[in-house]
Amino acid sequence: MMSSTLVLAPDYQPVSYLPLSTVSWQLAIKLFFLDKVTVLEWHDDWVIHSAKLDIRVPSVVVVKRGYKRDKGTMRFSRQNLYIRDLYTCQYCNETIANKDLTMDHVLPLSKGGGTSWENTVTACKNCNMAKGNAVWKPIRQPEQPHYWRIINNVKSLPMSIRHESWQKYIGAEDVTVRRSA
Repeated sequence: MMSSTLVLAPDYQPVSYLPLSTVSWQLAIKLFFLDKVTVLEWHDDWVIHSAKLDIRVPSVVVVKRGYKRDKGTMRFSRQNLYIRDLYTCQYCNETIANKDLTMDHVLPLSKGGGTSWENTVTACKNCNMAKGNAVWKPIRQPEQPHYWRIINNVKSLPMSIRHESWQKYIGAEDVTVRRSA
């Protein structure tokens, strides 16, 4: 198991949703012994044996101090754009798989548009190709999203997690527990 412990900030929300904040079981145990985290949940059937002690592996930990969440604006990235638009083409309103999405400039670069939250939308390949360098009005006006809008959108998307105890801390609507080999 590579990432087996969910890390929460002092507000009991994951440190990160993009990607989900996890650490290896080795680091989780080290942070516990260094008194940097409090363990909220333990893996029921996972015990590490050493010469001097047996310890269950933490499933969920919360950072004790030294963490400040930036709840302002989100960094612009293709993935964050797709999440803002909920993987939906802003021209035909179809929900599209990640591999078939494109980032479209509402005002094309060739006409002076730039790459920003306010000038880009998610588009399917067909709409983006049909649009070319024309100016089409998207279904929703693009805007720079606030941190919590992106987080709420992430929570509304299907998510795969490694342990069922994580579900109550993530708050996602559609969660699948992925068993590790």
